[in-house]
Amino acid sequence: MGELSGKVALVTGAGRKRGIGRATALALARAGADVVITGTGRPPESFPPDEKAVGWKDVESVAEEIRQLGRRALPLVVDVTSSDQVEGMVRRTLAELGRIDILVNNAAFARGPDRVPVVDLSEDIWRKVIDVDLTGMFLCCKAVAQALIQQRRGGRIVTISGGVGKRGKAREAAYCAAKFATIGLTQSLAWELGPHKINVNAVCPGTVDTSRMDDLGRGERWNQYVATNCALGRHGSPEEIAGLVLFLCSSAADFISGQSIGIDGGRIMS
Repeated sequence: MGELSGKVALVTGAGRKRGIGRATALALARAGADVVITGTGRPPESFPPDEKAVGWKDVESVAEEIRQLGRRALPLVVDVTSSDQVEGMVRRTLAELGRIDILVNNAAFARGPDRVPVVDLSEDIWRKVIDVDLTGMFLCCKAVAQALIQQRRGGRIVTISGGVGKRGKAREAAYCAAKFATIGLTQSLAWELGPHKINVNAVCPGTVDTSRMDDLGRGERWNQYVATNCALGRHGSPEEIAGLVLFLCSSAADFISGQSIGIDGGRIMS
C-alpha cells in the first residue's frame, strides 16, 4: 500500500463521481501518492442526478476523499487545451507539492454530438474532440515531461486511449482519430523519454460503466450494447481501469513502456 509513498501524481479529468479519473486518483492515493486532480469547472446544474443528490462538488469532492485517505490533494480547474493553463497547473503542483512523478491523461470530450457519420460531423465538433482528447494530452505530456526531465528521478506517464484506438468504429470518427493518435504519441514519447527513465504507456478501456455512458441509459439498449461488445459479456468498472493504471505506475511495471494495453473484457483480441 506504500508503493507510491512520497510521490506526487497528477490526474486530469478527475471530477466526476462515476469516472475513471476519480477512481484512478483514489487508487493512487491509497498506494501512498499525493494527488493533483483537475476538472473543467462544470456548472452544478449540468451534474447527473446521482451527483446532485449527494451535493457533489466536482474536483473538490474528490480532493476531500483523498485527504480522508491521509494524503495531500490539490484540486484545480484546468482547460487542458490551453498551454498557459497547463503550464500553470505544473507550476502550482511543483510549488505546493514539491514534485511530480506521475501523469495520468484522462481528460476527454463528452460523448454525444460527435457520434454521427463523418458526412454529418461538423468541423467544430471534430476540432473540439481533437483539441481535448489529443492536443490537451500533448500539452500535458510536454509540460510534465519537462518537469520530470529536470527532476532527474524518472517517472510515469499513462495515457487513456481506448479500444477504438486500435480498431475503428462507425459514427465515432473524431474519437477514433484522437485515440489512434494517442497510441502513436505514447510510442513516440516512450522512445524519447526512455533515456530519462520515464515510462510511457497507454491504457485502452472497453465499455466502462461511467457517467460518460449515460446517454445510452441503463435499460435494454445498455444491456444489448454490453452483451455484444466483449467476450465476458459485462461492462468494466472505473476501479478495474484504475487498477491497471496503478500497476503501470508501480515498480512491477519498471520494464514496460510504449505499450497500449487493452482492458476490455475480451473485446479486441490481437
